[in-house]
Amino acid sequence: MELHTMRPSGSRLKPVRAFFGTVGAVCAGLVIALGLSTSAHAAPASPGDIEAQIDSAWNKLEPLIEQHNNVKAQLAENQAKAAQLAERIRPLQLQVDLAMGRVSSISARAYIKGQASALNALLTSSEPTTLADQLSLLDAMAKSERSRIADVAKAKEEYDTQKKPLDELVKKLSAQEKQLAEQEKTINDQITQYNKMRLDAYGTTIAPGSQRPAPCPATYDGSIGSKAAQIACGKIGRPYVFGAEGPNVFDCSGITKWAWEQATGGRVSLYHYTVTQFQQTKRVTRDQLRAGDLVFYFGDMHHMGMYVGDGWVLHAPTSGDVVRMVRMDQMPISGLGRPG
Repeated sequence: MELHTMRPSGSRLKPVRAFFGTVGAVCAGLVIALGLSTSAHAAPASPGDIEAQIDSAWNKLEPLIEQHNNVKAQLAENQAKAAQLAERIRPLQLQVDLAMGRVSSISARAYIKGQASALNALLTSSEPTTLADQLSLLDAMAKSERSRIADVAKAKEEYDTQKKPLDELVKKLSAQEKQLAEQEKTINDQITQYNKMRLDAYGTTIAPGSQRPAPCPATYDGSIGSKAAQIACGKIGRPYVFGAEGPNVFDCSGITKWAWEQATGGRVSLYHYTVTQFQQTKRVTRDQLRAGDLVFYFGDMHHMGMYVGDGWVLHAPTSGDVVRMVRMDQMPISGLGRPG
């Protein structure tokens, strides 16, 4: 992929400087609220310092949010796989049940003749063994009975073999659900702290400045990418909510996923995870960018947006804020991609 020298990144928020017209007493209070060290003779924190504190806090939190999105997407995939596996082995379960019913009379006779332990070992084993090993347990039984019991053993071996991946998936799902619950608690705790920083700094969690400072998209040519951009632009002003993918609340990878699925009727289905979206898309250079392309930010690609033309991207920025447009180079770009 072609690399370009980017403008040094500033804050993602870029508040209007007039908002901090008189910063003396206000910033002195913010120094305490944000945990900045100061003294009686130290100058109050500047708006730029406050923005840097807020950006630093969010840039540490957002990778965790994207990791959470990844685990959540994997959980959904594994739940679908488990359902498919369960459906696939259902006929085998029915075969085992039917065969077990057929040998009920054999089981009763085996009990009377003292052969119940051999039959029980065959029918209740939790680990599949070879058919030959299973049949060796039946030496004491009448030849006419062996065929029926062998059918049970064969059906049960096939069932147990095919059920093993399902059992492993269920175990994995349980671990993923536990991980999600732990991550959600951590994220929510940190979002509470982050929103307090923004409230202390701005008096609101929504960053100052226009949410639509230019036409969105810049032009519309009828292409699928243009359509995805137009759909995304229709969500400007909608709230950021971590882990959300529409239709009325979004996080950064959620809105790109939702817009492209809506534009293509589901034919383009992006993963709800920034890094995987990068892997799913075709590499493009900066001069090839067109509306609907995806722009990935920071070295670990923990943030992203959608290019909407004329050097603008649309993104869901941070907790407490709303979907909005920003200049493409406002953050350090790490990759460009085109879905489809």
